[in-house]
Amino acid sequence: MDARVVGIPEVDGTEQVAVVIDVMRAFTTAAWAFHRGATKIVLAADQDEALAIKARHPTWLALKDGALVSGFDLVNSPGQIREADLTGHTVIQKTTAGTVGALAVVEAELALCASFAVAGATAQALADAGADSVTFVATGEDGHAAEDLACADYLHGLLTGNRPDPAPCLHRARTSPAAADLRAGRRHGAHPADVELCLEVDRFDFAMKLGLEDEMAVLRPLRTRPDAKNGRETAIRPHCPNQPG
Repeated sequence: MDARVVGIPEVDGTEQVAVVIDVMRAFTTAAWAFHRGATKIVLAADQDEALAIKARHPTWLALKDGALVSGFDLVNSPGQIREADLTGHTVIQKTTAGTVGALAVVEAELALCASFAVAGATAQALADAGADSVTFVATGEDGHAAEDLACADYLHGLLTGNRPDPAPCLHRARTSPAAADLRAGRRHGAHPADVELCLEVDRFDFAMKLGLEDEMAVLRPLRTRPDAKNGRETAIRPHCPNQPG
């Protein structure tokens, strides 16, 4: 498996298979949103676009980085989202880096969004699709975020069949500047459990596939069928527990 790791500024539009990584916190939050019942997540380029989409679809729930402001319903925090009932809802997600990276590769033949929480399922989806090369897009800190690079390394290890020990990668993420900022409360909208939730490996058994629907970038959960070949896959119905997971 050939792999390269780039930051958002290095995405050039030629990526055929791309995995966009935002561990802290966009794509950990997205995974929790699906777990809590969201049917799809629409990715917005900026706050104005998120609000414009919500104006057209008033029942959809808008989510952003930072503190909650007028027009938005949710914040980009897995700790907050795990306590929400999102059953049957569409979520509009706008974050500082994760959604920007996803929009940069939305037209790739196969685009997935990932974090440690869905790492195993993401690797399986790539394997089932027969991908022989992949571009990892590390979104935080212009491609230098330690937690995103660690997740990329872990995913690459899975794809090469090594079944790597996640502990060294998790240590890099746990000691990253982003983790320190979250623990210290330097990021608005953070929950005390956010860091540890972002470090849960394979918490969920679905990958998250990105595509264009009605000219919008849409993220959906999927599980590849056991007999999948040549990238045949099926969307899953998210698990919707009555109590926070």
